[in-house]
Amino acid sequence: MDKIYAIIPVSKFSNAKTRLSPFLELKERENLLTAMLKDVTKTLKPIVDEVVIISADKEVLEYANQLEVLTLVENEVLNLNTAIEQAMDWCRHETEKVFIVPSDIPLISKANIDALIESAKVLDFIIAPSKGGGTNGLIIKPLAIDMKFGNFSFKNHVKEANNNGFDPIIYDSFYMSLDVNTTEDLGEIMIHGSGSETQSYLKSLKIEVESVHGAERLKVKKLN
Repeated sequence: MDKIYAIIPVSKFSNAKTRLSPFLELKERENLLTAMLKDVTKTLKPIVDEVVIISADKEVLEYANQLEVLTLVENEVLNLNTAIEQAMDWCRHETEKVFIVPSDIPLISKANIDALIESAKVLDFIIAPSKGGGTNGLIIKPLAIDMKFGNFSFKNHVKEANNNGFDPIIYDSFYMSLDVNTTEDLGEIMIHGSGSETQSYLKSLKIEVESVHGAERLKVKKLN
């Protein structure tokens, strides 16, 4: 198989994880995103041929340069799908397949990527769902389908695959399904993210987690 490039779209750091705003301050959320992005790129870089971060945010692109990955300036702000399509259009001259990955799945592991890359040698459409019905990994030929990121993108991407003659293969992994949006997600990082930059940062904020038996499985708190 020819080269495979990973594409990571990243929004403005200042817009980072607003659903966590009752729990984390703006700067803490920005630092959380940089930690997660570092974890994702660190895991990807030794395995894929190139990592490409696309963003309209100058701060994101400057940080991506520190991570020593390729960068693309997004043409249109606040449109995730067009940003990914722009990156794929650039990548199609360089690689046979792309691996689209969000920036907020810090539990992604070498084992996950190895399995996906190995499968991509013989499969043309591999998709990893998120726990909320989204898409946390997509391996395709560049521009093979229209991007449908947004509400319940997993089923929409599967539908796109079927409409375009592909047989979508589902890669179901707890570690890849966990994108960070809620305080309970932070608790999962505290439990499962040993050795990650993200867990280390959360520990620096004195975040603790305990198991509960109620409406929520985990109780996450930040000590003063």
